[in-house]
Amino acid sequence: MIMNRLKRDRAGRAGMAAAAVFLSGGLLYLGIRGFTDEWNYAVQQKILKSAEEMYMPVLTRLDQDSSFDIGAWIREKALAWMPLVSYVEDHIPYELSIEDDETIAKILESQANDENMVDENGNLVGEPDESETAAAEVTPTVDMSIEKLRDFDYLLSNFYTVDSSTMIGPDQLNADDLLGRSMKIDNTTGGPKVLIFHTHSQEEFADSTPGDPATSIVGVGDYLTQLLNERGVETIHDTGVYDIINGKLDRSNAYENAEASVRPIIEANPTIEVAIDLHRDGVAEGTHLVTEINGKPTAKIMYFNGLSRSRTNGDIDYLYNPYIQDNLAFSLQMQLASESQYPGFVRHIYLRAYRYNLHLLPKSLLVEAGAQTNTVEEMMNAMEVLADTLCSVILGEG
Repeated sequence: MIMNRLKRDRAGRAGMAAAAVFLSGGLLYLGIRGFTDEWNYAVQQKILKSAEEMYMPVLTRLDQDSSFDIGAWIREKALAWMPLVSYVEDHIPYELSIEDDETIAKILESQANDENMVDENGNLVGEPDESETAAAEVTPTVDMSIEKLRDFDYLLSNFYTVDSSTMIGPDQLNADDLLGRSMKIDNTTGGPKVLIFHTHSQEEFADSTPGDPATSIVGVGDYLTQLLNERGVETIHDTGVYDIINGKLDRSNAYENAEASVRPIIEANPTIEVAIDLHRDGVAEGTHLVTEINGKPTAKIMYFNGLSRSRTNGDIDYLYNPYIQDNLAFSLQMQLASESQYPGFVRHIYLRAYRYNLHLLPKSLLVEAGAQTNTVEEMMNAMEVLADTLCSVILGEG
């Protein structure tokens, strides 16, 4: 009888040791997977508490039940614990230290997809029907007072469209913070202040001459550069091609290719304070993004922000951007200036999950100007309005 009791005691101690090793391994696994310290600590405490509830009662049972099989019990509990590992794997935030090549490739592929905001039916997402041409001047339809802008729901619904891939809260869309950040540049010193480039240089318009850059988004960027220089804002236009690989259109690494060339330009010109990635959108063929400003047919534009945050996985650390709040401030101030001076010119600011090279400078702006259904003339007219709006924000002329 005493020998049987000793055997059970040894089996119990061995079983508890095995359980402890198993749990320690699990906690170590969690600790090295890149969670934040706060989250990791909370998970570990939860597991330890559960371990006490799960494993400690076995000592009492060993004393009371001679038929109790400690080995079978440990196997059962270990298998029951395994779904937690699967859950943790599915909810790990993207981290540079843990991402494999396949994960990174998927992130970059998602970012490389065109920023166009149309659904599977070709309709603009989250906005009124814009298929009809606006033939007359538009008057403001929203209240832009600071009292209204401090209401997160009001601000979000009247000035933003949030892609289903991401999310945003009042901590980021805080009107006092975003409007309190100065977007003015120091134009009293020499050197270029603005850099314009095109991640997607091959984007063309309804009446573009195929293969002629002067009638593509690059030609539109030339005109914007000219307008800003004429206003006394020294501007550089980078006409590099980042979406043609081996003679074929390939956008899979366009943002990485653009950064590799644009960053050295910024480093070689430290006076540059503003970086603008100028695109055109892609919409259904029946949609014509145009309004009338100063008697001219003018393509509408949209400011675009990447939040480096996925709704599924949280912050995407591989696409880290220290300037997200500055980017949001820049686009909101441009939005309000545009709406105040040229009602109907801008669409809602679009928020999406990835980064889009907006980490190059605090005052980085991605502009979707018009679409493939606009004419070159409408695009050039839009640049006149955009240049005026930009100067009002960065020079304080408004």
